[in-house]
Amino acid sequence: MDVKKKDIVLCIMSALLFAGGFFVCVFGPKDKYSESERRMLSAMPELSAENVWSGRFMADFEGYAADVFPFRDSFRRIKALTALNIFARQDNNGIYTADGFLAAMEYPMNRDSLVHAAERFRYIYEKYLTKENKVYLCVIPDKNCFLAKESGHPAMDYEDFEKVMAGLADFAEYISISDLLEKEDYYRTDTHWRQEKIGDVAGRLASAMGTELSGAYEVHRLEQDFYGVYYGQAALPFEPDELWYVTGEDINNCQVYDWQNGKEIPVYDMEKAAGRDPYEMFLSGSLSLLTIENPDARTDKKLVIFRDSFGSGIAPYFISGYARITLADIRYIHPDMLERFTDFGNSDVLFLYSTLVLNNSDTLR
Repeated sequence: MDVKKKDIVLCIMSALLFAGGFFVCVFGPKDKYSESERRMLSAMPELSAENVWSGRFMADFEGYAADVFPFRDSFRRIKALTALNIFARQDNNGIYTADGFLAAMEYPMNRDSLVHAAERFRYIYEKYLTKENKVYLCVIPDKNCFLAKESGHPAMDYEDFEKVMAGLADFAEYISISDLLEKEDYYRTDTHWRQEKIGDVAGRLASAMGTELSGAYEVHRLEQDFYGVYYGQAALPFEPDELWYVTGEDINNCQVYDWQNGKEIPVYDMEKAAGRDPYEMFLSGSLSLLTIENPDARTDKKLVIFRDSFGSGIAPYFISGYARITLADIRYIHPDMLERFTDFGNSDVLFLYSTLVLNNSDTLR
């Protein structure tokens, strides 16, 4: 075959490839949700004269085409492996690997964000709490605390982070837990800490709040593998995590009420364990307001925890130490609504937040 014929064949093959990709993109079956990235995919923009002339159609179509491109996840993995292994990038989509873990870069410390978080906590303190309430604050370090600096990635000064936050929220007694944690206490492919690893953390918090926990727990493994949120975002081949959870007499016998949806729920939701994000099995995930009643409590003490998703994993440990526990997530409920559902009398109050939320606190209402 001469050169001219080769060129013609290559042109025809390229044209067919691009045409095939275009028709698959436009007319092929499309997912609305990306399981790997845990997000909704872009929808086809409306084709109208107004959208075309304004430029919105092409701008939106670019995102849509990238989301529905054939074999998208395979190309994402190729891109990630190329960026890290050939071009020696430190991260892919803000996710990096270190010592067998995936983590999202969190840097630098955003002092304005910490100020905003402290202001929201102070608002709750001044609106609802009195001298009879014992108020505590605890900052949960994210995985970067144990991975970033050692692996050569940008790293915050977590000790300074805690000091700044404790100083801004000076109305609360600060409880430090950083010395009890290490990288193995977190999932390799996810943001969160491992529930079965944080019994000592729960014990320190309870002891600082003047409460004793039973310590009688059984540990169980979820049957299916757990691929955390970083797994899909990184688009890298990674072994799955194992997800374990703890049970005990008080945990088994308590009643949990979901005020957001007006129904009772289990401590561990096994339907969600088999769903898109198995970590949501812990107290059914991101719910705005929960109440846990312990009918077998050996005390009449109550606890109110203002928390993010890390709180779902540790809260079951506290059930044996309190008659009632209220979990409030002010990312999803405004503090002014709390008086309709929550009694702060005779209650310990714990502000328990991860550095990830405190450093990006615009989500707090």
